[in-house]
Amino acid sequence: MGSFKNVVGHKDVIRYIQNAVKEDKVSHAYIINGEKGSGKKMLAKLFAMTLLCENGNQDPCNTCHSCIQAESGNHPDIIMLTHEKGNSIGVDDIREQINNTIDIKPYQGAYKVYIVPQADLMTVQAQNALLKTIEEPPEYAVIMLLTENADTLLATINSRCVMLKLRNIKDTLIRKYLMERLGIPDYKADICAAFAQGNMGKAIMLANSEHFNEIREDALHLLQNIHDMELEEIIQMVSEVTAYKIEITDFLDIIQIWYRDVLLYKATKETEKVVLKDQINYMKEQARKSSYEGIELILKSLEKAKRRLDANVNFDLVMELLFLTIKEN
Repeated sequence: MGSFKNVVGHKDVIRYIQNAVKEDKVSHAYIINGEKGSGKKMLAKLFAMTLLCENGNQDPCNTCHSCIQAESGNHPDIIMLTHEKGNSIGVDDIREQINNTIDIKPYQGAYKVYIVPQADLMTVQAQNALLKTIEEPPEYAVIMLLTENADTLLATINSRCVMLKLRNIKDTLIRKYLMERLGIPDYKADICAAFAQGNMGKAIMLANSEHFNEIREDALHLLQNIHDMELEEIIQMVSEVTAYKIEITDFLDIIQIWYRDVLLYKATKETEKVVLKDQINYMKEQARKSSYEGIELILKSLEKAKRRLDANVNFDLVMELLFLTIKEN
């Protein structure tokens, strides 16, 4: 059942929402900004449920008619915007689902809540259409724009919305959640929390992903053998990695965490804080062979590879340069 009590992290945002409801200072427009999997949609739904809860608490009661409707996704006063085009939200989507219906009063609650997932996909025309509504909304209307990068929105949109930023969750909280709520073993929870980098949604996805285990094993196999591989073999490895293009960030994150572990062990000779504990023997050998400068260069090259891939630089070329840097250091 939906409750702010069950949310891990984001305490500042939750406190703000609950105070706004308690003090009757709810804004007409919000931007909830955070990376994919950070919990934007969950918080937006809980905010909407709280606004419409018949018991008037700062947390959904989950027992009233309104909460039951919202939990099932059938509340008439909570409208989740949808769009047919996968990569953009057009002006017709905004006009038909928000502008043309917002003047119809709530069916049963005090508020009418519109939630716009992936709002940063709105075209400029769509944003301008929405801007007119945000500037003069009915008193009962609340619009929540969920974004991964709010900076892509028009400045005029940003200036008229209350910004709620979702920050990274501590690894210890993610690890505890995975172990206590999902029954994930401690060693696997450590790995998933490290790779998720503060993103609970990603941690849960990784914990339940068999494909992630395949990517992990391939990345570790590469790291264990790359120094004995010829250039032709590395190029062959590039072609195999190509199969993981969609999850290439996960692949690179595994390599990055492995080398951070190597650097940590080289500097401290301690294994307690090493994430990939099952790799410690390989790491000890790598720490002996590599200089501090070489490890730092590899870590910088991994970040550079990510930026180049984001900029759509040739995939094979980026990976070949990265693997050669790893081999040489």
